[in-house]
Amino acid sequence: MSELLTRLLASRWGRWAGIGLVGLLVVGLAWGAWALWSARYESQGGTAMAQARIMVAQAQAPTATAESKERAQRALEEVIAEYPRLSSAALAAYQLGNIRFAAAQYPQARAAYNVAKAKARSATLGALASLGTGYTFEAEKNYEAAEKAYRDMLGGARPQDFLYEEAMSDVARVQELGGKRTAAVETYQRILKDLPDARRADEIRARLASLQSEAKP
Repeated sequence: MSELLTRLLASRWGRWAGIGLVGLLVVGLAWGAWALWSARYESQGGTAMAQARIMVAQAQAPTATAESKERAQRALEEVIAEYPRLSSAALAAYQLGNIRFAAAQYPQARAAYNVAKAKARSATLGALASLGTGYTFEAEKNYEAAEKAYRDMLGGARPQDFLYEEAMSDVARVQELGGKRTAAVETYQRILKDLPDARRADEIRARLASLQSEAKP
């Protein structure tokens, strides 16, 4: 048996087979090490994220102090910085954007929303991050940029899709605020056409009637 093995290894095909076996062994060991590292990374990152979410909940309480809000913000920043490949990193960035937005830190909130959008593994979270970006521009009264952000979220969306009504209403609102009343009327009309049973149908009809009455001489 040992003589046969020696002959095989001495042959050209035997050498290639040996190299192949060694290669498979190396790949297997590397994959196992990566899987172990990935599981540990996700576990540690998940623990940090869970702790950060507790702080976020405390920061969003009606009686939250400035210190608790700062702690929550720092905790989320640390999660994103230390675990950028974490499966929940996009959610951490989105929540960070919300905390910064509530503190009127609009450029910083926008940066966090952009990170959330880039890391999002779900269309829903990506859409929410896009809306968040629009809200930061709207808060700064940059209505053109806000409208663009809302329209970016609507790209390829259908009326039955999640957040379609929300984003279309946002578009109409910033058009109205930006003095584009004709465009706002058209957007409100489109919402009612696409979604006749929209949740905000009564509100939209009221805004539409107001804009149309203002347009009359």
